[in-house]
Amino acid sequence: MLDNLESNYDCANAGDDLHQLKQELESLREQQAEDKESQETINRLENQISFILNKCDINH
Repeated sequence: MLDNLESNYDCANAGDDLHQLKQELESLREQQAEDKESQETINRLENQISFILNKCDINH
């Protein structure tokens, strides 16, 4: 998982980063883990994906 996404994020990395984040998210969802820690991780991944899509003006 990426750490510390900030306003100075380099969109040149968006393709690889989005691929990695989406794979991690899918893996967690497949595990159907519903504990608080897993849900927080899922939320963080979703937020990071949304951040990159918005920051880099990517239509999903």
